[in-house]
Amino acid sequence: MTIDKELLDILACPVSKKPLELSEDGNFLVCKDSKLVYKIQDGIPIMLVDEAIPLDEWEKSQEKDG
Repeated sequence: MTIDKELLDILACPVSKKPLELSEDGNFLVCKDSKLVYKIQDGIPIMLVDEAIPLDEWEKSQEKDG
């Protein structure tokens, strides 16, 4: 399940306040400014900083999976 385009347009990273990018698979929101990745679960973005994944770790896991 992916996120609604209108919701994506208004969401911002809670750390950097910058816009987020949807990952290619549609399961994550990526903030390149804060270097954090937020999971989308059942169409709902989990925007908790404590649950964010560091960008470098997420990229490594994507390389292994992809």
